[in-house]
Amino acid sequence: MSFDFRDFRWAVVVARHRSLRRAAEALGIRQSTLSRRLRDLEDRVGTPLFERSNGGTRPTVAGGEFLHTAQRLIDEVNASLLRLKNHGRSEGGILTIGVYASLSTGPFHALLAEHYRRFSLVNLHIFDGGRDDLISGLKGDIIDIAFLTAAGPSWEDCSLPLWSERVVLAIPEQHPLASQKIIRWTDIEHERVLLSSYGPGPELERLMKSELGEGRAIRAVWHNSSLDRLLSLVSVRKHLLLMLEGGTGLRYEGVAYREIHESAGPARVDFLAYWRRSNSNPAARSFIAMLREHYRDFSVGPGVD
Repeated sequence: MSFDFRDFRWAVVVARHRSLRRAAEALGIRQSTLSRRLRDLEDRVGTPLFERSNGGTRPTVAGGEFLHTAQRLIDEVNASLLRLKNHGRSEGGILTIGVYASLSTGPFHALLAEHYRRFSLVNLHIFDGGRDDLISGLKGDIIDIAFLTAAGPSWEDCSLPLWSERVVLAIPEQHPLASQKIIRWTDIEHERVLLSSYGPGPELERLMKSELGEGRAIRAVWHNSSLDRLLSLVSVRKHLLLMLEGGTGLRYEGVAYREIHESAGPARVDFLAYWRRSNSNPAARSFIAMLREHYRDFSVGPGVD
């Protein structure tokens, strides 16, 4: 089954505008041409990707999954083309970093600020995605360095232990738990808790299950949404949200942040940097050297990349 990469881009534009007419205008093509290409794409995929009505054009459930993959492919291709365009340029090159947790505050935010002070001519690009997306990007040389939690499948190439972040509960200020300075896992056992499948949500769920013990029900509500959108739900719908402290720089009216505590103190999640030893990008090498100034790896001997 063959696909035209242009069809992926056009489908993403249609989803963004929710209108064939407005999407066609944005792309500079005829609406009939766009409609015909979408129909051909749906025929090749074998399922409807969009629901068409007088109110607009919206993705189906299958269409949402397809568009997520299409957007990831578009981002990867764009990153590769930009890397080629900037390769060898005197401005300092390009560095692509993969992240799946918020960088609004905390060590990662400070790290990026320091990098800019030292290497202001380097073009820095952030690649968002889930764990599998970022590991795939590393293996395919789409991403130079990925910042991920320590949990999950092993990585057989280079890694460096970094900081840990506290687990935080975003909570409506009117919620009874907001009056507590310390919240324990058992306090939210019977609460509906939002989790994002795009970030460290799976790790947070595993941590919660581990602390509560076998056989304890978890009322997790999963969303394929970014942290800012889920914080909006906390503010408007009075939900609870499990997240990491790096996202607490995002402020929403009516939302409070509280630490989750275990018996030994605040619950924490460890972060590591991952990269390929074969990566020859000078900008990546400089970034890794800066990381090693702050975070020494005592598990390896001297001279190991």
